[in-house]
Amino acid sequence: MATTGSFLRTGQSLSPSLQTRKPIRGDRKKFSVRVSANISSDGEEGRMMIRKEKDVWKIDYSEEKPATPLLDTINFPAHMKNLSIPELEQLAAELRADIVHNVSKTGGHLSASLGVVELTVALHHVFNTPEDKIIWDVGHQAYPHKILTGRRSKMHTMRKTSGLAGFPKREESIYDAFGAGHSSTSISAGLGMAVARDLLGKNNNVISVIGDGAMTAGQAYEAMNNAGFLDSNLIVILNDNKQVSLPTATLDGPATPVGALSSALSKIQASTNFRKLREAAKNITKQIGTQAHEVASKVDEYARGMISASGSTLFEELGLYYIGPVDGHNIDDLVSILQKVKAMPAPGPVLIHIVTEKGKGYFPAEAAADKMHGVVNFDPKTGKQFKPKSPTLSYTQYFAESLIREAEIDDKIVAIHAAMGGGTGLNYFQKKFPERCFDVGIAEQHAVTFAAGLATEGLKPFCAIYSTFLQRGYDQVIEK
Repeated sequence: MATTGSFLRTGQSLSPSLQTRKPIRGDRKKFSVRVSANISSDGEEGRMMIRKEKDVWKIDYSEEKPATPLLDTINFPAHMKNLSIPELEQLAAELRADIVHNVSKTGGHLSASLGVVELTVALHHVFNTPEDKIIWDVGHQAYPHKILTGRRSKMHTMRKTSGLAGFPKREESIYDAFGAGHSSTSISAGLGMAVARDLLGKNNNVISVIGDGAMTAGQAYEAMNNAGFLDSNLIVILNDNKQVSLPTATLDGPATPVGALSSALSKIQASTNFRKLREAAKNITKQIGTQAHEVASKVDEYARGMISASGSTLFEELGLYYIGPVDGHNIDDLVSILQKVKAMPAPGPVLIHIVTEKGKGYFPAEAAADKMHGVVNFDPKTGKQFKPKSPTLSYTQYFAESLIREAEIDDKIVAIHAAMGGGTGLNYFQKKFPERCFDVGIAEQHAVTFAAGLATEGLKPFCAIYSTFLQRGYDQVIEK
């Protein structure tokens, strides 16, 4: 994923309040490559190869189990604490290879997990889980987290009877701080944990990792609003991969991310002025010392104001201190920033905006129209999925075709879905009637009430929502 702006780098100033102490790295081990550049660790040809070329880790995927000598030494996060940055990068490469190998055998959610490999490694390196709480939202990006927290040997049981759950599950591991089968709950849950920590006199960290898709739901904003008011120490990591809608939304590939949030995040990513003014603030501070802290703060505030017409970012208005955007695939930067935020004595709620790519490091996923979001068994070398062929159409396809036929003779028929165009079949409807199909994001309550509003004016809305997800819209269905 390309962006026109530049990322916040390790050496850039975040804010005077973030400079409480520098991360200590001098005692880390000297880097040594633990995987052969030409053959696998046991000398066998044909196994998945992991090697470093010009500071970039390369993986040659195959059907064989990858050689992962460094990952083999990591059973729990405590085993990662003394690794150097180069070793953490190697660990990320091996972890990515292991995820592809496992999911190719079991099926599951692939690209979301590949996109957060570096973030997961950095989080478990910096924070002291399970005392520090990490909440994953949506939970299908938690595969690397499961592997690093004692469940690697059970990954072949993913989503099987008596096997590992496809999402975080409290009963499954002490490292799963919160269980959820739906999105957008992490900030609410994290805030509850943070307030409970304060009332109980504890001092652990709470980190909510939320995707830009999950951020479209109203509960996320309710939680941020409350977090800004309560001012408890809470770290929110916004994983921005430009997939506010699920990538199955249209037949032509990923839909343009829906809503004003996507536009705002894009402006933040592209703002070179923001980066330049931050650098100017740092230089001023260096030249005239601590008296410049207030000046630097004002310049930083002005830089934020240039991004949003309202005078500051939405997150700042809600009371969260904004940091970013940060390259979510640069472990050095991630570790540095997480360490600085962790060292802050009383930061209140902080939002770290990271930019990632779904399917990162696995070319078939990067190139696929749906980013290989959810997959069945597949060939790791080519990405070709072994999908069973059915002699009949699915119920979803029959629904979509029937609705299209009705819409062809009745121009008052419109369709609505909540970021699930592919799953509901409305991607076919969108292809035929793009102006009459509405993707409202992960916002089921809004979808139902939006449909009610359309109906009051004489239109005939068809609102297609999974039964599990419609639980959030029951009141609207009954009352509206």
